Amino acid sequence: MRRSVKVLLLLLAPAIVLLVLNAIAVSNETKEASVNVEGAELVQTPNGAVQVLVEGDNRGSPIVLVHCYTCSMRWWDEMAPLLADKHEVIRVDLLGHGGSDKPSTGYSMEDQASAIAQALASLGVSDATVVGHSLGGTVATALAAQSPELASRVVDMDQAPDNSYGELDFTARLAFTPVIGQAMRRMVEIAPDSVVRSQFEQAFAPDFNIASGFEDPDQVVEDLQEMTYTSFVEASDGEDSYTEDTPLDQRLAEAGVPLLVIFGAEDQIYDAEGAVEPYRSVPGARVELIEGVGHSPNVEAPERVAALIEDFAGQADAAERAEKRANQQRKARRQAAKRAARAKRQAQKSKQGK
Repeated sequence: MRRSVKVLLLLLAPAIVLLVLNAIAVSNETKEASVNVEGAELVQTPNGAVQVLVEGDNRGSPIVLVHCYTCSMRWWDEMAPLLADKHEVIRVDLLGHGGSDKPSTGYSMEDQASAIAQALASLGVSDATVVGHSLGGTVATALAAQSPELASRVVDMDQAPDNSYGELDFTARLAFTPVIGQAMRRMVEIAPDSVVRSQFEQAFAPDFNIASGFEDPDQVVEDLQEMTYTSFVEASDGEDSYTEDTPLDQRLAEAGVPLLVIFGAEDQIYDAEGAVEPYRSVPGARVELIEGVGHSPNVEAPERVAALIEDFAGQADAAERAEKRANQQRKARRQAAKRAARAKRQAQKSKQGK
């Protein structure tokens, strides 16, 4: 018996060593930014280089699109052109994702928001409607808290106030387990695309054909492969820490910016009905549940989502124009009152002179 145990240990030892060495190598991996979307550019920020794509009519109010966890700006491919007819649309790859830098540290929500703020400021973008999908919704919240002059309106798409409203499936949770997670990360590079793609099923409605949602049917696979294990873990941890400290509904209420919440009614990650309820208490918030859609409405139902965002941005623009007109009218009345007062004083002086 003892002999068989020794043989088993001798057989397992090399595998264990390989697993440990792989964990060390994968955990320390970084990647430099590179443009991987036609027309995009890299914008340097103190937090790292960020890939940005600017499209549409720069005479319209800006709309900033921030993607989900393990995703990229490609998740907006079907929706962005629908908004670009009337708006300047700015897509951003978060740090650790897509074509942006994958550093060894700096994945907190504040760091991500700071990088986007720096990129937008360098592009001259302000007073934007910031649309965040899932993780992007958390980053959009942090951006509104840090820089309300940049993120003056927020659209939260399928991001619950915190993680108490749902959880990932067993396989997804296993990916964060030390050593096992790093081994799974290595498998992503060699496993068939169909196997990797199947791990994204929870991010869509149960019957949605993932490949049909993208120009490249393997887009979700490529986006995951673009990440390092460090960015994979640290981005998730950063989000968890941010929402555990203070839920998003409370943060958005404190930010005081106009808010639109969009959720797919068939979200398989969060309980949609439960997740949207706290947002209804945010002053002035508007909540929309889309039937027949899962966790990724921007991919599953881009026309319906674009219409909601267009209406929200348009109402905000109209309200701002009305406020601007009201301010101009108040200013004109004050100036008229001053002119009348000066005329009255001059008339009194003339009368006294006589």
